[in-house]
Amino acid sequence: MNILVTGGAGFIGSNFARFIARKYPRYHLTVLDKLTYAGHIENLKDLSDIRFIKGDIVDPEIVATAIKGIEVVVHFAAESHVDRGIMYPGEFLRTNVLGTQVLLQAATKENVKLFHHVSTDEVFGTLPLNRPDAKFDEDTPYKPHSPYSASKAASDHLVRSWHDTYGLPTTISNTSNNYGPNHDPEKLIPRFITNLMLGLKVPLMGEGENIRDWCYVGDHCRAIDMIIHAALEDSKLIGETFCVGGNSERTNKEVTMAILNLLGKDEGMIERVPHRLGHDARYAIDSSKIERMLGWKPLHTFEESLTETVRWYQKNEWWWKPLKEGRPDIDPEIQQTLLSKMSKR
Repeated sequence: MNILVTGGAGFIGSNFARFIARKYPRYHLTVLDKLTYAGHIENLKDLSDIRFIKGDIVDPEIVATAIKGIEVVVHFAAESHVDRGIMYPGEFLRTNVLGTQVLLQAATKENVKLFHHVSTDEVFGTLPLNRPDAKFDEDTPYKPHSPYSASKAASDHLVRSWHDTYGLPTTISNTSNNYGPNHDPEKLIPRFITNLMLGLKVPLMGEGENIRDWCYVGDHCRAIDMIIHAALEDSKLIGETFCVGGNSERTNKEVTMAILNLLGKDEGMIERVPHRLGHDARYAIDSSKIERMLGWKPLHTFEESLTETVRWYQKNEWWWKPLKEGRPDIDPEIQQTLLSKMSKR
C-alpha cells in the first residue's frame, strides 16, 4: 500500500510513520513536511525506506507530486501550538484551513481510497472543572476558543464537506493531548522535562488547576492504524469520526508533580505564570465509540508512559538541546545527509 503522511516529520506524524513502517514493512511511505519549528528530519533518521518530500501543503504543485500514486492519505500537517496561534493566527489559518483544502482537492483528483484527517479535542471547546462526568464525544457541538482550535474545527468541516459533496472517502479522529518521544520541547510535558534537566524552573499556569486527558502517542498511532484499515475493509465506516482519548485525566499540577518526582526535584522548581488568553479549563474524551466499533483501547498507563518519556529525553539530549537553544536546525550536516538520501527514494 502507498501511504502519504503529511506532517510526518513532526511529533505524532513521525511516530505514526515509524509505527507503520515497523508493522507493515511492505508498505511504501511518503512523508511530506515543511520542516518548520515543529518538524525535524532527524525524527525519521531510523526509517531506512521512506520517500521524503520537503514542501508546504499549501503549494498545489508540491502536493500533486507527493500524492501521485497514493492510496491513503493520513493528514497530520498543521500549525498546532496554541500560544503561537494566538500570536500568529494568519499562519494557522493558512496551513490548517487552506492547506487542508489543497490536500482534499488533490486527493479527490487522484481518487485516493481514503483520506484520514487527524484532529484535536480542542475543537469542542472546554468542559467545566466541576463536572467530572462530562466528556467530549463524536456528537459534541463544536465551540473552539482559540485561533488554533478554530482553524482545526474549520479543517474538520472541510473534510466532511469533501466527503458529502465530492464523494471523497474520509475518516476523522479527534484526540486528546498526546505525549511521548520526539515531542517538541515547546509543549508542556517535554518543556517541563527538559527545563528541569537544564536546572530551569517550569512555568505552571495559574495554580495548575486546568485538566487535560493525556494519550500516549503509541496508543494514538495504533488507533489511527485501526481506523484506516477498518475503513478500507468496510465502506460503512467511510465518513465516520472517532474520538481517541487516553482515559488519563490529570490536572496540570498533577502532571508537573509527577515530572518533578521522576527527576528528583521539588515544588521549588515551579514558577507560577498567568493563564494564556482563552485558556480552556478541561478536556476529556469519551472513547467508547472506537472501543465498541473497532476494539481499540489505550494500552499504556500515564505513569508508565511518562516514565518512559522522561527516559527518552534523558537518552536523547542531542535531539532536544539545540531546540531549546532556539536553532531551527539540529545539525546541518546530518540534516542534509538525511534529506539527500530520502529525496532519492
